[in-house]
Amino acid sequence: GTNGKTTTTRMLVALLRAHGKSVFTNPTGSNFTRGVISALLGEVGIGGRLDADIAVLELDEAHALRFADAVAPTHALLLNVARDQLDRFAEIDHTAKLLAQLATSVTTGVVLNRDDDFVARIAPTLKPTVAVDYFGLDASVADRLVELQEQDVRFGDDFTPPPVGAADTLLRPVDDRSFEILVGPDGATGRVGPLQTKQRGLAAMINATAATACAHQLLGEVFDASTAASALAAVTAPFGRGELIDAGGTPVELVLVKNPAGFTVALATYGTTPERTMIAINDNYADGRDVSWLYDVSFESLREVGVALTSGVRAYDMALRLQYDDVPVAAVEPDLEAALTRFLAGHRGEPVRIFCTYTAMMALRKLLAARYDLPAFGEEAS
Repeated sequence: GTNGKTTTTRMLVALLRAHGKSVFTNPTGSNFTRGVISALLGEVGIGGRLDADIAVLELDEAHALRFADAVAPTHALLLNVARDQLDRFAEIDHTAKLLAQLATSVTTGVVLNRDDDFVARIAPTLKPTVAVDYFGLDASVADRLVELQEQDVRFGDDFTPPPVGAADTLLRPVDDRSFEILVGPDGATGRVGPLQTKQRGLAAMINATAATACAHQLLGEVFDASTAASALAAVTAPFGRGELIDAGGTPVELVLVKNPAGFTVALATYGTTPERTMIAINDNYADGRDVSWLYDVSFESLREVGVALTSGVRAYDMALRLQYDDVPVAAVEPDLEAALTRFLAGHRGEPVRIFCTYTAMMALRKLLAARYDLPAFGEEAS
């Protein structure tokens, strides 16, 4: 899917391990084929085989097809479709077609987002022998879907989410931090929670619901709701996905943003608290070269406090975009290292946050790791 792959992968791995499964995964968010191979090299024994019950792999929408050509997946979890790197994927319908093509290679079961028209409509194209389960929002909070949808993405007027099946999972938030996951209509098959995850916001709750749906499909009768709740509550945030870093006494929240939907959700989750903010935007290949998508994000929530710094290759573009929304920008520093030094020095001891695109996040996380003795990329607990 477009958003939530790394977090959902981590949650699914935690759920399966909590149920006693030995799991191989690519934990760093490197989701091209090379990322899987890199993770594999550190795990294979001298005989060239993995000591694991199951592999849970995060894969890029396009690279997943290359992988499936070599290894047919038994299961697939398809999250969502939103505009992301259109210089690579051309249009949103093409991304949906990539996911649909991947689903046809699955041998056993598929889990789909019932609230995403692009994903839900994949179901009729699947083989009759492939089990199909869904995840989504409970009807009582369906109006919150607007928080996740892009302004220019039009769902079909005739789209109706499929009926809730006995194995489907539904998210029911209790408050801004707590939620429960219902299995089956109104939780008839089971309930996970109420619980809190270490990440904030509706998107994190939906990711947990998606991971639970896939774990339930994989484990069947072995699935235990209390074990699942404990596992989800213990999952730490992946690199840059709402990760909270202690930078010498300054709490730094590193938040990945890469498309209008993701940035909108991030602002709704993190942008309403009066914390000092830095925004780092790169336009490298892994970020997507075209940053015009920034004009489809509303930054009004940042007006009151303003933005302390914009940085990255497109630092001036970001500052200009904020000007159109009347968001004051205190400084522009394209060099990421210099910007980080200036930002932390100016707000020592205060909670701060950094919104950043993928390669900017990687560079900033590496700088923070070197300065504050943090785990290197890929060494954090899985």
